[in-house]
Amino acid sequence: MDLLEPLDVAMMTAELLSDPMHAAALLILSPPAEAGPGYVDELYRDALTSTAELDPRFRRRPHVGVDTAGVWMWRSDNNIDMRDHIQRRTLPASADRDALGKLISELHSERLDRSRPMWIAYLIDGLEDARFALYIKVHHTVVDGVAGLKMIADAMTTDPDRRSMPPLYAVAPGRPAERAAASRGLIPNPLSLVRSAVNVAASGLGFVRQLALGEISTVVASLAARNTVLPFGAPYTRFNGRLGREHAFAGASWPKSRIRAVQNAAGVTGNDVVTAVVAGVLREWLTAHDELPRKSLVAICPVTVRSRERASDEDQHGNLFGLELCPLGTDSADPAERLAHIHRAMTWAKHQVASRGSNATTLLLAPSIGPTVLLPMVPFAPRLRRGYNLAISNVPGPPADLYWNGAHLEEIYPVSTAIGGQALNVTMCSYADRVTFGYVSGRNVMPDIESLIPLTERVLVDLETAVGAVT
Repeated sequence: MDLLEPLDVAMMTAELLSDPMHAAALLILSPPAEAGPGYVDELYRDALTSTAELDPRFRRRPHVGVDTAGVWMWRSDNNIDMRDHIQRRTLPASADRDALGKLISELHSERLDRSRPMWIAYLIDGLEDARFALYIKVHHTVVDGVAGLKMIADAMTTDPDRRSMPPLYAVAPGRPAERAAASRGLIPNPLSLVRSAVNVAASGLGFVRQLALGEISTVVASLAARNTVLPFGAPYTRFNGRLGREHAFAGASWPKSRIRAVQNAAGVTGNDVVTAVVAGVLREWLTAHDELPRKSLVAICPVTVRSRERASDEDQHGNLFGLELCPLGTDSADPAERLAHIHRAMTWAKHQVASRGSNATTLLLAPSIGPTVLLPMVPFAPRLRRGYNLAISNVPGPPADLYWNGAHLEEIYPVSTAIGGQALNVTMCSYADRVTFGYVSGRNVMPDIESLIPLTERVLVDLETAVGAVT
């Protein structure tokens, strides 16, 4: 028996009422020197006929029913038709990066089919200089951002001459495929369900104590400083409305050296710097649209609890993170002051997740998360304060240049989850010597989402100047 984690259950349930809960990555690759004009055609044919063993996470799908006693469980599918999971797209001649962004926006708008393993990959050609792209979309219950990027890194190599490598969604070399056996049972053992319930009850008192102490510490911190926010402490913005059917995506990358220079000059973390850049972008964009609230915007931020040991563990857990709210200091015009404020807030958030644990932390945010994502479903919902305004995350990616069968991975773009109530999701991802910013929203919410890219450059320059960063 393989039960879903509490956070995964919450996401599966929320998706029934709201928008899709998948995340994705866009990989831009250049073909190897020996590649011919039919290189991408060959890749597509090989992907459909590959006999490589799939990673167990790409075989399983969530299921709940009478046969599981109403408990969400993973089921393994051993008869997968790869045509359902690998598809092909070709951009029109002379297509630019904006055309690719539009295609990704369209693909990201489509829901994943719950009747089969919840992932799909698109092989896209037609990019300039014979480059091609792989857009791979996975439900957030299957893997979180950290695990997803680790899968990509594990499937690639730093050796440009290596060949005969399996697909990205196959079992990584050295990883036993038999680990999927735990999720292959058709009907769970009732005694196992009872045992799980007893274990939960046995740890209940400690969990309740964590919740009580956590709630008290949140209130105290809110009264003492601006390090955190109480439920409904965020101002209403257009990001708290409905997402709409059509997604919108924009992304670009910057040298990691620029982020590190600000980090060193200000004595903060790299995560603080990129979060402050996003905060500055939102302040500028809302100001340009005459919608900047007097009160600071609030972001919900995943805080990983994946230790170094757990990061290399081969268990089947998809999500290992807690959630915390971070006020972004958008009410301040001073970039350096905004960065210092975010540093204090994120330091406090990491401490809270480490001390409470991920499940307790997430449950404590229920009064903020629930109304924020549910109110947009109500017709004529009042535009009152919300728990938060958007989601921001920073995912560490591979530190060195990677190759797959000679094809060079040039860029990684995170394409994250946006839903009604939090209709903007910003995810940063590091790769080699670059840091990528990926913005995802609704086309009705941010019709000019492409304008965030030049804004990001301008805000980064302002932050460099404010702290005296030297690259």
